[in-house]
Amino acid sequence: MSSQPESRTDAEPPPRSLVVKCTVGTEAAERCAQAFTVAATAASTGIASSLWLTGEASWFGLPGKAEQFVLPHSAPLAELRDTVLALGTLTVCTQCAQRRGIEPAALIPGVRIAGSASFLDEILRPSAQALVY
Repeated sequence: MSSQPESRTDAEPPPRSLVVKCTVGTEAAERCAQAFTVAATAASTGIASSLWLTGEASWFGLPGKAEQFVLPHSAPLAELRDTVLALGTLTVCTQCAQRRGIEPAALIPGVRIAGSASFLDEILRPSAQALVY
């Protein structure tokens, strides 16, 4: 029996994770809904999922904003948001929040504000897949 450590090829690979950045809001409703749909679908299937809201998407970190979003033939944005919140992480960009006067206390419980260092930490993990909408 060998006393050498197990090789990497014998080890189970780390679980994949998904980081989705949504850069648009109602002005590009289909792209916005797609970002939320992909993040929520991944989270609901057990994939570690993180949804970042930047630009006009930042507003969806506030209560009532996603509830006002309507796109025919799309799942309700509030339900998709709640799935991500329950099973993954939801983050509003620091600078985007500041430019819009969004304060941390105003956010939906569970939504956080973080900046580029946190985003880079998530997307540069070896098992991460990042998508931008």
